[in-house]
Amino acid sequence: MKRVVVGISGGVDSSVAAILLKEQGYEVIGLFMRNWDSTINNDFLGNPNLNNYICPQEEDYNDAKAVCEKLNIPLYRVDFIKEYWDEVFTYFLDELKKGRTPNPDIMCNKYIKFDSFVKEAKKLNADYIATGHYAKIENGRLMRSHEKNKDQTYFLSQVSKKQLQNVLFPLGDIKDKSEVRAIASKYGLVTAKKKDSTGICFIGERNFRQFLTNYLSNQPGDIVNIETNEVLGQHTGLMYYTIGQRKGLDIGGTSDKLFVVGKDLKKNILYVALGEDNEYLYSDSAILEDINFNCDERPTNCTAKFRYRAPDVNVTLTYLDNNEILVTYKDVKAVTPGQACVFYDGEYCLGGGIVKEVRKDNKKLWYLL
Repeated sequence: MKRVVVGISGGVDSSVAAILLKEQGYEVIGLFMRNWDSTINNDFLGNPNLNNYICPQEEDYNDAKAVCEKLNIPLYRVDFIKEYWDEVFTYFLDELKKGRTPNPDIMCNKYIKFDSFVKEAKKLNADYIATGHYAKIENGRLMRSHEKNKDQTYFLSQVSKKQLQNVLFPLGDIKDKSEVRAIASKYGLVTAKKKDSTGICFIGERNFRQFLTNYLSNQPGDIVNIETNEVLGQHTGLMYYTIGQRKGLDIGGTSDKLFVVGKDLKKNILYVALGEDNEYLYSDSAILEDINFNCDERPTNCTAKFRYRAPDVNVTLTYLDNNEILVTYKDVKAVTPGQACVFYDGEYCLGGGIVKEVRKDNKKLWYLL
């Protein structure tokens, strides 16, 4: 009997992944990853209710434990707090300091779930590892899941071909989320009706701005209409805003909706423009860094996503020096430095890179860092 170590997060998806593997005849072992310590990292300094506070991660562990007891599978617990800080959180802070919009969940997959986790699973003599990701592996290649609305291949784009070996994604052929919850209910799991986690992995549903003040100081500055150079208000810190953002600007009395279109890090200016189709929101090319391919081919024409849940767009890839790629496309909105650009060939996810520079008409956009 083949042994598979499943990342049990305390959510319904990983719970059902374990069920499906057990039904398929695998010897299933659960492994809970603790990546963050709210008390050590001072997330709740000044919170008068801290003594009564139960960290969401501890609640998740309790749920994971209940699931594994119900399914009669062993559960091990491992701390990756240092690894997470060194490989993911430090990267997250460094990117914010640059004025970029990072995606730490992508780096968590690359460095924690498909690296540190794999090493720990090997100590348990695992033949395979498995997670509750909505994705598929076919002939060693990463594919979109059947449930397109939940597909998570975007977040797996920095995982290498080697890292995808001996990986199972049991939810890859699930029809929709209701099927997952139905399976969990059938087995009487505490996670069956548990709300899906949202937000950045280590922040969860906490107030993003309040959380970041524990690590980065606020630097308020002007919000400027890029077309008129008029100062419209004050921002609380460039790190809190991303390109294409509309909410949270706290500016009223304009003839149309305002959108973030750029940042000037040196002058500490947040640029905005009127209208959701304003020309300042659009670009036609970008330079990518930190390139990863999980396939053998190096395409020149494919489709790409510039954000999770964004539509696929046709792109052309030109390979540059220093392992960078010039991606050209036709008028895409809100392409953002720091975000991932992920390549696809139909249902196959080919890999991707991180947006380093956004361009238009063969020129770097000065208001995009």
